[in-house]
Amino acid sequence: MMLRVALLFTLFIPQCLSAQDVDALMKKLRLKMDVVNDYRATGRLKTDVSFLRVPVSRIQVLYRKPDKFHIKKDGGISLLPKGGISVNLNALLATGNVAAIDAGVASLKGTAMRMVKVLPTDEKTDIILSTLYIDEQKLLIRKAVTTTRENGTYEMEMDYGKYAGYGLPDKVVVTFNTKDYKLPKGITFEYDPGQKPADPKAKPADKKGRVEISYDVYSINPGLKDADFK
Repeated sequence: MMLRVALLFTLFIPQCLSAQDVDALMKKLRLKMDVVNDYRATGRLKTDVSFLRVPVSRIQVLYRKPDKFHIKKDGGISLLPKGGISVNLNALLATGNVAAIDAGVASLKGTAMRMVKVLPTDEKTDIILSTLYIDEQKLLIRKAVTTTRENGTYEMEMDYGKYAGYGLPDKVVVTFNTKDYKLPKGITFEYDPGQKPADPKAKPADKKGRVEISYDVYSINPGLKDADFK
């Protein structure tokens, strides 16, 4: 009996310590990102989908915590998974209404990352689960794999530069299966001049989407209003 109790105690203690470590890490990330109340950024949007040809666009990106996010571009379409770029990370960490579970360590581009599975406690959110790859030394989320109720699973990879101190990336790349992505009603597409869309009869499995945002400059905490997002 004593041996059984000792074994259970031995197994239980590391799990408690691991949970405490993850909670502390998430708190540090939240405090870092809490510095940014809102931002206005300019950059370039590149959309690469197997059955579309969409030109590179100059964009303006607006964000205000906890969950307002908007991309403004001239014409065309922004193929972004619902609740995708930036929103799910900032909003998820800002609210704190999540359960975080240690998922071990993985290597990403030759660097060890702490993997944390994040489950929203709000059942109304579109996000079911996010797996974060966190650079513990720099307190940066380098990659996120997110499963949603409406738009399947997609991956985000972030590269950081001069705005790393705010947790804001210089570049974000999102990849997803377009067969799982529900396009908004009334959307019209623009194609590069002289180009035609690829074969629309391509197999769903071949319809991979890739969205890349390269940021030029951020204006941090400019005090955005509701009207700015219209």
